[in-house]
Amino acid sequence: MAQVELIMPKMGESVAEATITSWLKEVGDTIEADESVVEIATDKVDSEVPSTAEGVLIKKLFNEGDVVQVGEAIAIIGAEGEAAADAPSAEPQKEVVKEETSAPVLETPVVAESATITAPAIAEKIGKNSDTGKFYSPLVRSIAEKEGVSLNELETINGSGKDGRVTKKDILNYLPNRTQEVATSTSTSTNGAAKPQPQVKSEPQQANVSVSAGDEIIEMDRMRKLIANHMVMSKQTSPHVTSYVEADMTNIVNWRNKVKNEFITRENEKITFTPIIMEAIVKAIKDFPMINISVDGDNIIKRKNINLGMATALPSGNLIVPVIKNADQLNLVGLTKAVNDLANRARNNQLNPDDIAGGTYTVTNVGSFGNVMGTPIINQPQVAIMAVGAIQKKPAVIETPSGDAIAIRHKMFLSHAYDHRVVDGALGGMFVRKVADYLEEFDVNREF
Repeated sequence: MAQVELIMPKMGESVAEATITSWLKEVGDTIEADESVVEIATDKVDSEVPSTAEGVLIKKLFNEGDVVQVGEAIAIIGAEGEAAADAPSAEPQKEVVKEETSAPVLETPVVAESATITAPAIAEKIGKNSDTGKFYSPLVRSIAEKEGVSLNELETINGSGKDGRVTKKDILNYLPNRTQEVATSTSTSTNGAAKPQPQVKSEPQQANVSVSAGDEIIEMDRMRKLIANHMVMSKQTSPHVTSYVEADMTNIVNWRNKVKNEFITRENEKITFTPIIMEAIVKAIKDFPMINISVDGDNIIKRKNINLGMATALPSGNLIVPVIKNADQLNLVGLTKAVNDLANRARNNQLNPDDIAGGTYTVTNVGSFGNVMGTPIINQPQVAIMAVGAIQKKPAVIETPSGDAIAIRHKMFLSHAYDHRVVDGALGGMFVRKVADYLEEFDVNREF
């Protein structure tokens, strides 16, 4: 059979590269068509690459931990006993470090953009193997050379890859924390004359953490590191303000109890409160479109589409935010199907990169954990997020034709966090109040 190259597939408009995390097949293994060969990870989601042909894995072109550009060959598949002919080199001829211009859901902030050590270019070329035997991928070497990181300095970075290999993430995390001494040593000329010292941005000091006997040290997994970086970046980017409103959900609770069995029978789907709340949020966004925006420097980008993100807890304890695209074009049945589909695929690790990209507003259900309210962190580059709390029975004063009375009502808190750079208290407060109004005015006689 003719040899076939297994290509790194395109995984979304904003994804240009992926890291090989684990080979599922070894050289010499038989592979069926559409059988998974390798696990990969992007800044957004983990996935597997299936084989496009039936045969035997003849050669791996990259190792675990290597960063591969979309469209590059990662393996050769052929007939049993066949040698790889003219296999492309595992080392690309040229690596280009691209600066990302957007920050989709759960994406690591671009460190190269914020690295404030203006180190002069160093002509030293770094080989893929150091004298100590450490391997450096083409992308890591390219970043090091561009940022003026010498081989000796590169050797000091603790790698998180296989066998301690330095990954792209390791070097990008290292750059903003380079010490003044390192920057000065790399900016000194060969004759000893000191060059002007670069400006080093002061970074927040981390607390010294003591470890006692019996304490367990658990290393963060890749997704938890991404979440941590994204949350810190969001708080540093946006001044957060949170407004709260308590909504009367009695009409919605009664209506759902009335139709839920019929809904399952007709639509083969369970209807939860989430799509009903999302329907109200979509209506409110149409009333207040300046909530559906992003900030780009001194410019405000007013989004045409309403793409609702829904924060979803994974079995691992991590969080991911799949997105319902064009949510304003879906009725309640469509929203229900979209919510259930994305939630199920998220829990089974079946999301595609495009499923978590392009969100313009996010909803997080803290009530699913029994919490009555929360102070959510904005999902950059959005400017607002709403947390919905648990629905609780409470005594409340209601107006009746014969006067005020006390009755048992189903109540829920809405917590609306927004970016005070562009969303003032009036807009942020009116928006969450409007969402509550739509929920309270829910028509109990409506069809689904």
